[in-house]
Amino acid sequence: MREVTLLTAGGTISSVEGAAGRPGATPQLDAAALSAGLPAALRVEARSLRAVNGPQVTTADALAIAREAVAETARGRGVVLTSGTDTIEELAVLCDALADAGPETPPIIVTGAIRPASAPGADGPANLIDAASAAAAPVTAGLGAVVCFAGELHAARQVRKVDSTAPHAFGSPRSGPIGRVAEGRLDLVARPVRGPRLDPRTLELQVPIVGTWLGDDGTLLAAALALEPDGLVLVALGAGHLPPPALAVLRGAGARLPVVLTTRPERGHQLRATYGFEGSERDVLATGVIEAAGLSAPAARMLLLAALGSDRQGDALREVFGAHG
Repeated sequence: MREVTLLTAGGTISSVEGAAGRPGATPQLDAAALSAGLPAALRVEARSLRAVNGPQVTTADALAIAREAVAETARGRGVVLTSGTDTIEELAVLCDALADAGPETPPIIVTGAIRPASAPGADGPANLIDAASAAAAPVTAGLGAVVCFAGELHAARQVRKVDSTAPHAFGSPRSGPIGRVAEGRLDLVARPVRGPRLDPRTLELQVPIVGTWLGDDGTLLAAALALEPDGLVLVALGAGHLPPPALAVLRGAGARLPVVLTTRPERGHQLRATYGFEGSERDVLATGVIEAAGLSAPAARMLLLAALGSDRQGDALREVFGAHG
């Protein structure tokens, strides 16, 4: 069993009702308080990084937190990272992109809670024990970043928040969990596909997410492109389709910026040569978009930010998304 570092960044798992002198739960429990409930057999050092909720995490915060986690794995320690569940998807993907891909590298296990620490049936303590057990287990070496929730392990690039308020809040619609934790024992059934390691100097880039819908006239996409962003994530219909007016706007964008294409269905898969109607996958791919139907839009955006912040361009940029097209 390897030694473990617990890094805390706030979120519901650390939140207590009324402790801030105002209604509602706010992050109050630090790393020492959260680690106090862990079994003594798990050798855990604890350190507080932030005390904010998921929507308050900035891209600068996320990069700093991910770098702290990766630095701990470089010391040979497994990492448990707690944060707000609203943005755990993005934080986990960023950690995975920065983590060393070596087969002996300890994992970064990201977890949190749906119910505040002061609520009846708080789920944080169980999630934390499961995450620490996974971080300590030798078999998790080389996994990169993984989300541990409700006894399940989910690959960082597949996980989605699938329920807003239930303890079983995270799932992997395309692939299912890669493992489970029970009684402190880990049952690993799969290893995730990962991309090249990234080392971004910054994430302070403009990358909007733009969706589409029945009757879309392309106005929103045109407005986003008019801002001259550094990149864009486009959420297409079905297996990679766009209404013709939105397609016309996308064609007009030319090669001005990288556009990463995801799809609206949770179990997205990009077709390439099935349909022939105007706005079909053939037309969309012909514009030069980067395929990433295997990623959620937030995950694709975070990877694009990290890739652009690492000066990835052209084929090197496409390589980042190659396993997810």
